[in-house]
Amino acid sequence: MPPSPAKLNPHRQTLAMAAANLLSRSLLPSLNPNSATRSSSSSPALVSLRRHHGRSNPLCASLSTASPSLRPEAAASGEAPKRCFRRGDDGHLYCEGVRVEEAIAAAERTPFYLYSKPQVVRNFTAYQEALEGLRSIVGYAVKANNNLRVLQLLRELGCGAVLVSGNELRLALRAGFDPTRCIFNGNGKTLEDLVLAAESGVFVNIDSEFDLENIVTAARVAGKKVPVLLRINPDVDPQVHPYVATGNKTSKFGIRNEKLQWFLDSIKSYPNDIKLVGVHCHLGSTITKVDIFRDAAVLMVNFVDEIRAQGFELEYLNIGGGLGIDYEHKDAILPTPMDLINTVRELVLSRDLTLIIEPGRSLIANTCCFVNKVTGVKTNGTKNFIVVDGSMAELIRPSLYGAYQHIELVSSPSPDAELATFDIVGPVCESADFLGKDRELPTPDKGAGLVVHDAGAYCMSMASTYNLKLRPPEYWVEEDGSIGKIRHAETFDDYMKFFDGLSS
Repeated sequence: MPPSPAKLNPHRQTLAMAAANLLSRSLLPSLNPNSATRSSSSSPALVSLRRHHGRSNPLCASLSTASPSLRPEAAASGEAPKRCFRRGDDGHLYCEGVRVEEAIAAAERTPFYLYSKPQVVRNFTAYQEALEGLRSIVGYAVKANNNLRVLQLLRELGCGAVLVSGNELRLALRAGFDPTRCIFNGNGKTLEDLVLAAESGVFVNIDSEFDLENIVTAARVAGKKVPVLLRINPDVDPQVHPYVATGNKTSKFGIRNEKLQWFLDSIKSYPNDIKLVGVHCHLGSTITKVDIFRDAAVLMVNFVDEIRAQGFELEYLNIGGGLGIDYEHKDAILPTPMDLINTVRELVLSRDLTLIIEPGRSLIANTCCFVNKVTGVKTNGTKNFIVVDGSMAELIRPSLYGAYQHIELVSSPSPDAELATFDIVGPVCESADFLGKDRELPTPDKGAGLVVHDAGAYCMSMASTYNLKLRPPEYWVEEDGSIGKIRHAETFDDYMKFFDGLSS
């Protein structure tokens, strides 16, 4: 028994070098890169888990998943519950009617990520409905979660893609995204990646003087005119953690508005290489006040007026993404996609613009839990610890940002479990390895399931192999209650392949 806890609350590199001085040279023949083949979504491997009424048999991986009774607050007003992970009156945690503890029994290993596919659809539908009456592109921020099956689903729903690296662009093409609904962002885009972007036909944001130069060079290498947007830094404070604020005057992103004329004059000098089609701003992430978006949009449409007055035919206004979610599970009233779009709707219509938005977190974060098993419980002095098999290697947001994500046990604790305050920590050899601090929980048994909520965004996509903890598998619950594997677990053999064929 654990001690009683204290009761305390190689090819493209050559290309890039060869193209470095192309700005003053004639066009080169168009290259034909090994661009990713567009493919339709294929069905993920199905684990034998399906909703049914009756007994459960974990050995057969068959789930007893009669839909749990919802708590009154979840069923209020007859609306769909806000969260796809809900605790039933039987004390068990469910995902879309599937008991999480039985998913643990059937999974390849713990920890793992468990998603609700229907919740992804519901989240996208909220944006789709909010944008009715507007010309628009919903560009999913691939950096939030780059699982191929998730991308294919969002593409099928009608999403475009927002990309910040060449590999994200390759992945988007592999997932079948329409390049004309994709935007390539970033303050340090390489020439190699820009050539791929030019060949693919995606929008490209201009972020700096050297970025403009490289985009022109890439256009000449590819033999294509590149549609570009100017990323203007509006200097609007999003009132978020400084690491995720991107629209302040001290940000590394975007151009200062006082340099706008220089960029417009420069763009005019490259009429055969680039075409300015819009403006873009991005304020930050985890934003919970939509009036901030309106403040930025007012500034941006004024820039649109100024730029159009100089003869440019601007069609697009990209206001970025960053809408926050209720990480603390305190039923906070946060702005919805409809609230966000309504703050800018009239401005967009008044200028006859196509609106581009770049949601990531608000599309995918609340669709997923990070599922762990308890390794044990210990106490050092006045500090209590629940040690789990997951860690900062798989989910780094708490360690990196001091971010809060709600944590709870998968099943009801034993009747004599003592309530105490714990830090939830992993096995990584760092004192910064924690998933949550000062959480009041019943003392769990060894092997109990424990989840970290809202883990769909900036969790798996930021995972590492520190301490040689290999990245976990991912699953989602389908509409019919079956569970599909959507990513294999990494193995030690996968790691060793990086060294195959190297001289000793």
